[in-house]
Amino acid sequence: MIEPGTFDLAQWQSIGQERFGNMTRVYYKEAVGAFIVFDVTRAATFDAVVKWKQDLDTKVQLPDGSPIPCVLLANKCDQQKEGLVNNPAKMEEYCKERGFTGWYETSAKENINIEEAARLLVTKILQNDKLIHQNDSANEDKFAIDGKKSDEKSGKSCAC
Repeated sequence: MIEPGTFDLAQWQSIGQERFGNMTRVYYKEAVGAFIVFDVTRAATFDAVVKWKQDLDTKVQLPDGSPIPCVLLANKCDQQKEGLVNNPAKMEEYCKERGFTGWYETSAKENINIEEAARLLVTKILQNDKLIHQNDSANEDKFAIDGKKSDEKSGKSCAC
């Protein structure tokens, strides 16, 4: 679990290659947020988005079982676009239906919307972390069935 106010940010990139598909569980281990990126100039990369999102959702969840926040990045927006990305309203609907936290048209080359996308993802991660810690604090005063207060750190019970 993330300590309040601190966390490590690590990036894994599989480049969408099928040969890495069986290793995604290793990449996703302990992930608390993700980006899925496709190339707006190649419609086939957009077709793979659903596969990657489903893979992510089945292999990693938050402690409450919900999916980790995931932002969809439509990269190379500085070039000629193909497909659904040409219709922002349809992209919003697409992302909502598939459980994406949000989406951005980005350009890594031109540094367009990179910071904004990262800010959205990190903000959502921190909100989730705050909720998790609040739930942990709320559970501190719960008692076991035997009526004794449980000390989860040591695993011992006390007769408070």
